[in-house]
Amino acid sequence: MAEIAFGEKLVEGKTKVIYAHPEREDVVYMLHKDGLTAGDGARRSELPGKGELACLTTSNVFYLLEQEGVPTHYIGMPANNVNVVSRCTMIPIEVVMRRIATGSYLRRHPEVEEGTRFEPTLVEYFYKDDAAHDPQVTEEQIQEMDLANAEEIEEMARVGRQVFEVLEKAWAEQDVTLVDLKIEFGRTDEDGTLVVADVIDNDSWRIWPGGDKNRMLDKQVYRNLPEVTDEGLREVLTNYAQVAEMTNGFVEED
Repeated sequence: MAEIAFGEKLVEGKTKVIYAHPEREDVVYMLHKDGLTAGDGARRSELPGKGELACLTTSNVFYLLEQEGVPTHYIGMPANNVNVVSRCTMIPIEVVMRRIATGSYLRRHPEVEEGTRFEPTLVEYFYKDDAAHDPQVTEEQIQEMDLANAEEIEEMARVGRQVFEVLEKAWAEQDVTLVDLKIEFGRTDEDGTLVVADVIDNDSWRIWPGGDKNRMLDKQVYRNLPEVTDEGLREVLTNYAQVAEMTNGFVEED
């Protein structure tokens, strides 16, 4: 792929950098970094090659969502670790869809048995603030903070469930259970349309091949490392590569 001529750096996060397009104001470049974090950034590692794998996974996922009529910011993948996307004003809320009770949900709801299945998919909201450990917020609090109005919150829940169902079906075709999923939304700078934005990669979900938690392939493997070692990081990278390859199955051959 051709070398990208980035414009001004607009923002840099833990795992990606957003650059202006040198010729267009309505799109930006999103460069995926090799960084891997957990615990609100308390654990940080460099995983060479992770950026390219995250970019491929995100591209495959967003391509599938676009094919299924989900509004997203995705435009293309001009380089192995770069996406070009519509320029958006992000809503600082993580929208989490849960099909199966596990992880942090059980810590907040110890009365619920692990493995409990949610029908329909349970939707939760978390305010993006590392210093406050991304606290859970209600729909009312989101409105009080002037982050989104009632109609937008309802739309995020509706589209979030649609995203989950599309990906749940795609993973099920490979005998993989999609346990939960977090996504983010933005308003396009062009006309304010609410779209699925940011990324959906192997840091965004829990996936259990064959429905077996012991075979998980997602970021939880990194979180579960008693300590970060070269061997542990190699296992994490191998999982990310496997997931990226598996998501190639989401995309039509042409």
